Amino acid sequence: MVLNINFLLGMIPVATATVILLSVYAIAVIYLVFKGFRQTQDMSDYAVGSVSFSPAFVGLSLAASMTSAATFIINPGLIGTYGISGFISYGLALPIAAVFSLILLTKGFRKFGSKVSALTMAQWMGNRYQSKGLSLFFAFLSLLLITFIVLICVGISQVLSKALDVDAVWVLTGVVVFIFGYMMFGGANSMVYTNAIQAISMLIVAIVLIGSGYEYLEEGINGFMEKLNTIDPLLTKPLNPESPIFRDYFEIIFCQMVVGIAIVCQPHILTKSLLLKKESDVNRYLIVGSIVQFLFFLVVIAGLYARIEFPNLMADGSPIAPDGLISTYVVSKFPVYISIVIIFGLISAGMSTLEGLIQSLSTTITSDILLKISPMSIRETLTRPKTGMLVNKLVIILLAVVSFIFSYQQLINPNMSVAIFAQNGVYAYFSCAFIPVLFGMFLQRTNPKAVYLAAFTALIVYFSIYYGGLTPYMKGDVKNPAISSAIAIISSTAIGLIFYFVLPKQAKNEM
Repeated sequence: MVLNINFLLGMIPVATATVILLSVYAIAVIYLVFKGFRQTQDMSDYAVGSVSFSPAFVGLSLAASMTSAATFIINPGLIGTYGISGFISYGLALPIAAVFSLILLTKGFRKFGSKVSALTMAQWMGNRYQSKGLSLFFAFLSLLLITFIVLICVGISQVLSKALDVDAVWVLTGVVVFIFGYMMFGGANSMVYTNAIQAISMLIVAIVLIGSGYEYLEEGINGFMEKLNTIDPLLTKPLNPESPIFRDYFEIIFCQMVVGIAIVCQPHILTKSLLLKKESDVNRYLIVGSIVQFLFFLVVIAGLYARIEFPNLMADGSPIAPDGLISTYVVSKFPVYISIVIIFGLISAGMSTLEGLIQSLSTTITSDILLKISPMSIRETLTRPKTGMLVNKLVIILLAVVSFIFSYQQLINPNMSVAIFAQNGVYAYFSCAFIPVLFGMFLQRTNPKAVYLAAFTALIVYFSIYYGGLTPYMKGDVKNPAISSAIAIISSTAIGLIFYFVLPKQAKNEM
């Protein structure tokens, strides 16, 4: 009977199987969104939920949100293109630092976030330092995270266009309409359920992709490395001087570890802990989230398998771009019934983070920008639950339009990879957020001016290095945002510490 089922599944074209899969998935998501929508009455429910969730569920949601399409789709393509140096950078240095930072920062952030009922990172900043200006600064700064939305939209479109054999632009249109459409309603109450389902599917796919290279490992690690070495000796070297982003140890280890520590300071990651209703749930949440997340990070090794499968980075006579390497590998490597499971997991990897970004960004724009800069008469209207939710829906529509425009540009004319475009925005954001978050949790009486100067320093240093072509790393056409981020974070830390000791401390009754 099993053989007959496998035979029948093998007869179904990948495109048809993918359509069936997407239809079932869409029905399940719409059901969960409708369930969450009925429990969402105002912006607080939309942002942090009104339902008590299992810490294991929230931990899975965290892992799914933190490990995105970049890890499952985009980064493996860069590693397949440039080799072991990329795996050291994206598969070891960054994940180790990120998991350590997550554990360290979550408890402090949640403790203060719960105390002041902060719904967003910008609110957390403003309430922690009693500074409306700092809150507004980070609210506007969070708009840089649109670049991450673009990466995910492009990654999902690349996978589905290969599976459906449809032009990626049409797929992009469907992806944007569907995901942004259902995020207008459910918010946090539905997102934790959808993220948990996505995380489970990602877990299955992670195991399949990590194990998919078993045939290349039959002769052991040395045999595997020899296969890569035969294709290109640089693929087996710890450094790849011919790559634009994996050239030396400063670039692949130091910068990535600095970035990994700071990368946690993003609103869709740290604010996830606010979904927990009890302090006793935090440890279980972190254990589940950290273990699953680290396994997800190891998926990037599949890029090396894909390079062995396509040694010349060509398929059917056409070159394979880094962003399309994993989707090409999946469609060509696996039978239909496994391909559709992997495709679902790759889509889930993108959607999980995309949902968190849309939810946090729309909440920030509605609650922290529009509500704060509007005239008093309009503010009173926006504070009404129904009006606030309506405005939030309009904000999501605007985000959808902007995201589509940028995603279209990255599909037709990327600068090597959409990863560079996304990192440029995301790394700039968390470079600025790192010191305010760190000082806010561990230096209780920090003067608000110290963190503002630290954040502003990071912003200036980051974009000066990246766009000013400062340092030898920034001389090529493709620039590594991790370099700008690491230097910006170090500069910001120095400025923050100097002014922490120089400026008068914040009074205890102001905290």
